[in-house]
Amino acid sequence: MEEGGSLVAMGVLNAGLVAISGESVAMDVEVVDIKNVTLRVAICFCGHGSWASRTMASSVPPGRGWAPAPPSHRLRSLARAWLDEDAPWPDAAVAAAGDVATRAELLSKGGGGSRSVLAGAPFAEAVFGVSGCRVTWRVPEGAALPPGRVVVAEVEGPAVGVLGGERVALNILGRCSGVASMAARAVGVARTQGWAGVVGGTRKTTPGFRLAEKYALGVGGADPHRGGLGGLLLLKDNHRALAAMILGVRQAGGFTRRLGVECSSADEALAAAGAGADIVLMDNLAPQELHVAAAQVKAAHPRVTVEASGGIVLETLPQFLGPHIDVVSMGCLTHSAPALDFALRVLEP
Repeated sequence: MEEGGSLVAMGVLNAGLVAISGESVAMDVEVVDIKNVTLRVAICFCGHGSWASRTMASSVPPGRGWAPAPPSHRLRSLARAWLDEDAPWPDAAVAAAGDVATRAELLSKGGGGSRSVLAGAPFAEAVFGVSGCRVTWRVPEGAALPPGRVVVAEVEGPAVGVLGGERVALNILGRCSGVASMAARAVGVARTQGWAGVVGGTRKTTPGFRLAEKYALGVGGADPHRGGLGGLLLLKDNHRALAAMILGVRQAGGFTRRLGVECSSADEALAAAGAGADIVLMDNLAPQELHVAAAQVKAAHPRVTVEASGGIVLETLPQFLGPHIDVVSMGCLTHSAPALDFALRVLEP
């Protein structure tokens, strides 16, 4: 790309930076040079509590991860949206229950195998909360779920609220606990192999449910990774264009922002690191090729974070762990996590 191409990039990036504050901001821009060679750029400018700062916190044991709950107003907003989706018009059966004071138990129906973890409590509680109910938890968030039926919480409130929030809350607990359990297993595999790096998720999440799934990853001991579009630069083979683009992005983002570049070979990774990338994302490389490339990057740029990604699952995870890999991101932690089974049982007055 000639100088004009990088100037186009700078212009688009500067226009987008107007909205940046202390929150995470993502931009997706398409830059075309005078030879009509297109580079796709997606930069994640992380604010307070950025992904980059979390990558060093790798000593959290599986199933006891630290995951701050979203603010209460955000939880209530999500809860109302989910309830509206489930009941867009009044349900006669629920309405007939009326405001009779009701007690019910939330039960786990057997866990989901080894390292089954309870997750999703703040979201489920918000659903019952906006329905006029109160939840008392018997099993703490992040605790292991043993085999068999276990009472995890008690719900009290009007019958219409208990029954109206039932299915949404159960779906939340099942989905979040499934993601947290999968994350805990992945972190367990990594620690068993003696690898102390970061196991992270991806943006391969359920539309409308990303916040809950990212939260569940943290409960399971994994890193949620970036919260939105960003952290990705697909490279072409013109290294001069690469250097110009990264320099432009770096100048636009400022010294407090970290930049990740997706690479598909050792040459691309070295070029990206040499041009100023903070993170090189080694995508879809075979394990042997990955470790050779990672060693080369670390030898030349020891402070650059090396991330492995692309089709990594629990069974193949050990092959991607190594002394030069800092982060392994796994889409399967969210898109392939089986939900755990929960039920609600109304108690006799």
